[in-house]
Amino acid sequence: MAEYKLLLPSMGEGVMEATIISWLFSEGDIVNEDDSVVEIATDKVDSDVPTPVSGKIVKILKQKDEVAKVGEPIAILETDAENSDTEETPLEKPYVQAEKTTTPDQETKQTIEEPFNQPKVELSGDLYLSPLVKSIVQEENISEIELQSIKGSGLDGRITKEDILEFVANRKTKPAVPSHTVEAPKAETKTNAPTAPAATISVSDGDEIIQMDRVRKIIADSMVRSKHTAPHVTSFIESDVTNVVKWRNKHKNSFMQREGEKLTFMPIFVRAVVKAIQDYPMINVSVDGDKIIKKKNINIGMATALPDGNLIVPVIKNADQLSLSGLAKAINDLAHRARNKKLRPEDTQGATYTISNVGTFANLMGTPIIPLPQVAILAIGAIVKKPAVLETPNGDVIAIRQKMFMSHSYDHRVVDGSLGGMFLKHVHDYLENWDLDTEI
Repeated sequence: MAEYKLLLPSMGEGVMEATIISWLFSEGDIVNEDDSVVEIATDKVDSDVPTPVSGKIVKILKQKDEVAKVGEPIAILETDAENSDTEETPLEKPYVQAEKTTTPDQETKQTIEEPFNQPKVELSGDLYLSPLVKSIVQEENISEIELQSIKGSGLDGRITKEDILEFVANRKTKPAVPSHTVEAPKAETKTNAPTAPAATISVSDGDEIIQMDRVRKIIADSMVRSKHTAPHVTSFIESDVTNVVKWRNKHKNSFMQREGEKLTFMPIFVRAVVKAIQDYPMINVSVDGDKIIKKKNINIGMATALPDGNLIVPVIKNADQLSLSGLAKAINDLAHRARNKKLRPEDTQGATYTISNVGTFANLMGTPIIPLPQVAILAIGAIVKKPAVLETPNGDVIAIRQKMFMSHSYDHRVVDGSLGGMFLKHVHDYLENWDLDTEI
């Protein structure tokens, strides 16, 4: 018999740790190769970890709600002698297969994005920060001295995102102490007054208190951080998508018969957005302090509502390299796996621009919040029939047309109204002038 250490496998670029949700087996249980043995959660998705070998679980090293780093042992298995040569190399068989098949484009993307994920300060000693905490440190320009003053509430005193967000909130409410004025006490009073809670929230008989789950907490933190960091501006436009509707109605049945896939409007929207990004590449950027990182790849995030009411954003990688048929298949696959909790961590990473289809819920428009570190997001409204004035060679006429609102939110630090508005107009033009002879 031999001892085998089950390590937390790599879960994609930028993911350095995971939280143990639950063990699917107990100590003493026999497991077979490729059995899922533990459920884990990252800042992106929940997933299972399979065992690369068969054996008996003799020791669980990381308990429920504990955090493990990538490559850290989480359990010890007792295996047959013939498995002893794999005792210390479980990462040779990671459950994220994308790690083995990195393309040149992905390698370029990684080298571009890695500096963005690093803090601006050089950390000494054993201070460990998760990627999410590092990104907040970077955006808020938190110095190492300030970090050393934060008392972490995580495992082994680790600084969690709640700790860093609380520090940022407290730091911003503290007034600057002027060096040449005696008005400091008044300034302090004025600055701190609005931060005091107006009243305690009362709970009446019959009210139900619902504790936020982990995903909802992550969403809440991300939304607050985005609104705090990026000054949002939203532009609106109404588009005539009659040709788009006609084209889809013409091809949806044949596409289903040929591919066994539904043909939705989303591939068309993604195609229009990709073309507009190619026209205005400064929409496809991220902000790193006072630097703008212009992305080479065009990776489109697709906001997807989950059955439990939460939201997740799977990513269509290299969307500019896919045909309409390829986009349709990628979108259907990601949406299906998102709703069935089958996404892998890398499926939600690397988006450079995001689309939110609020029309799915019969909403006409919305003002979406930018998912950092992206700088823009597009909301697609419901398609409705409306009377519209058309210009013809014989004069203006009123006709029934398929109309749709789009709203484009962008980060005013780097995207001015002209760029944000022209980008939206180009998406509008591509949809209004959709060629009915486009092949699928």
